[in-house]
Amino acid sequence: MTDNAMSPGRLLVGCAGWSVPKADAAAFPVEGSHLERYAAVFPAVEINSSFYRPHRPATYAKWAASVPEGFRFAVKVPRAITHDARMESVDTLVAQFAAEAGQLGDKLGALLVQLPPKFGFVDEPARRLFGQLHELFGCVVAFEARHPSWFSDAATELLRESSVVRVIADPAAGQPGPHVPTSEQSVYVRLHGSPRIYYSRYSPAYVESVRRVLARQVAAGRTCWCIFDNTAGFEAVPNALELMHGQYAQPPDETAILSAPW
Repeated sequence: MTDNAMSPGRLLVGCAGWSVPKADAAAFPVEGSHLERYAAVFPAVEINSSFYRPHRPATYAKWAASVPEGFRFAVKVPRAITHDARMESVDTLVAQFAAEAGQLGDKLGALLVQLPPKFGFVDEPARRLFGQLHELFGCVVAFEARHPSWFSDAATELLRESSVVRVIADPAAGQPGPHVPTSEQSVYVRLHGSPRIYYSRYSPAYVESVRRVLARQVAAGRTCWCIFDNTAGFEAVPNALELMHGQYAQPPDETAILSAPW
């Protein structure tokens, strides 16, 4: 499944995981599994548990069967590949991951490759991994690095040549300047919470500023993922609901995410 620049854009809002906090339960159906209830409201989710441990192919197939046709999963590439092996000699690990997550079928919309903050720029291992992921999965590959060298001109060129979407992250760990996009077809935003990462709730004005930026990107024909990762304080779901449905009287925070040229 490959994004087409001539296709209509789409906004895929979701959270890192499909837990439904009790405080927000009224926004979801009462019946069904957590995933079924979540997928009745949101169009996408990011699976982070795959980073820590493998899931059986049957589990991925069950998840795919639990959601509507238009729902899309993003799956985080295992740390065994990105952190432990540092993308070196990972053919067997990548094949195993493909046999598992590939069971999502057409409902797999993106893969997330995230590197640790101390892992600096390397060309050939990354180029090979990105090529393998495209070949085996055929979906969007998004990349979140947290070392400054991954924002260099050489790294930007690698990502563009490899058809990889540079993640727009908040906080933007390791990023020395404004966001430099590497794709004309897709946008992938990960909002981790600020000022306290994973815990803080974003203000309505900030969420509205993100919504306006993404609306322009969708109007330009791009597929836009916006994943809220501020799950530790149970703020991801309310923030995601605000982005999808909120209308605010106060002006958006145009100095927040709009400072990036994307």
